[in-house]
Amino acid sequence: MKKLNILISILILSAVSCQKTVETNPNIILIMTDDQGWGQTGYYNHPVLKTPNLDAMAKNGIRFDRFYAAAPVCSPTRASVLTGRTNDRSGVPSHGYALRTQEKTIGKALQKAGYATGHFGKWHLNGLRGPGVPIFKEDSHSPGNFGFDHWLTVTNFFDINPLMSENGSFVDLKGDSSEIIVNKALAFIKEKSSQNVPFFTVIWDGSPHDPFVASEADRANFKDLDEKSQNHYGELVAFDRSLGVLRKTLRELGLEENTILWFCSDNGGLRDIEPTTVGGLRGSKGAIWEGGLRVPSILEWPAMIEPKVTNYPASTMDIFPTIAELLDLPDSDLIQPIDGISLKPIFSENLKQRDTYIPFRFKDMGALINNNYKLVATSIKENKFELYDLKDDPAESQDLTTEKPIVFEQMKKAYLNLNASIDSSVAGKDYPEGKVLKNPKSHFWMKDDRYEPFFEEWLERPEYRKRILRGR
Repeated sequence: MKKLNILISILILSAVSCQKTVETNPNIILIMTDDQGWGQTGYYNHPVLKTPNLDAMAKNGIRFDRFYAAAPVCSPTRASVLTGRTNDRSGVPSHGYALRTQEKTIGKALQKAGYATGHFGKWHLNGLRGPGVPIFKEDSHSPGNFGFDHWLTVTNFFDINPLMSENGSFVDLKGDSSEIIVNKALAFIKEKSSQNVPFFTVIWDGSPHDPFVASEADRANFKDLDEKSQNHYGELVAFDRSLGVLRKTLRELGLEENTILWFCSDNGGLRDIEPTTVGGLRGSKGAIWEGGLRVPSILEWPAMIEPKVTNYPASTMDIFPTIAELLDLPDSDLIQPIDGISLKPIFSENLKQRDTYIPFRFKDMGALINNNYKLVATSIKENKFELYDLKDDPAESQDLTTEKPIVFEQMKKAYLNLNASIDSSVAGKDYPEGKVLKNPKSHFWMKDDRYEPFFEEWLERPEYRKRILRGR
């Protein structure tokens, strides 16, 4: 009997110990590529591109086969990651718009929860257009004003040898852009982990966005392609290698088990790159068809997630609500209405059906996903809608408006109600002030007086020269 009690005590202590490990706040890394299409991974059998590190990550986590960017261009999707809301609600209807400072962000929420927060790479939420330039310390819409303690950032896309801003100080860096931001992020991670502080690290890569610049070695396997496509795919090779460095270092630091690593792209693939970027889907970047919205995504968290492949529909709007539930953050950390949902249930369950719609609004276009059905608004103003069954018709080639009138009318009504709700958010009704406070207008940095003193010096930089000379 005594031995039995001892055995029971050991089992209980063991269970408690395991439970403590799971309950410890996980580290969180969000990593995003720029213009990587749904089909551009090795695990989807791309005809020329190999991505061994993405493939390894997919085998060790949840591979989302139906994961959606909130919009078919970059800034809106980035806003959705930070807020859990459709892009228009937060004042980011297209690329180069500023995220409203009235929004509540995941960065601010995790700061309050005791996380060290860092942002590395592309920002594109401070209202500036044009190639990525360093962000000023006093910029009202810098990452620091949205919940990031440390930031190494540029306004938009960037390539090799980038000029960046580290907490407002301009730094001229040398090397591949993917390697630079991953190594800088790892320095941040090492520092915080040595202090036993949980970290929230956002790594927003500039690849494979144009202008396409890859090393000779990284494009060596694509010699049969045109030069633009060679460099485009070479950038993805460099990104994948940097992802491998990130995952390997997490293992070496003993952080892999309790670190959430969540990868996705910011929008669909490009139409002028060969071979295919969207895996046979319709449309590309800028379109509300699947090729413009569906992106590759993987969530890895060994301590809590068994590897699986899921067709459960999910989106970038779900990232903040998922993390909020995992950490039991207060509801007040998210501004209402929230368009995303927590994906925590699919970690342990094989769910097939999503109980809520996934909404999209981009310019005069829109979409609404209800599991296999997708309503497409080719023009909201002109009341032009179409209906597709993505299970039977993933290429969106057969409009089912007349064949499925009940489904069509139900989803159209739901979308119009949602659209009215978004209009209310656009007007600022979600905020305590009941209106939108002053926000910078979208403009090219070449027209911004703050940057003019640097123009003469920057004429020597190939990424800026043509833009400065033509003024946009």
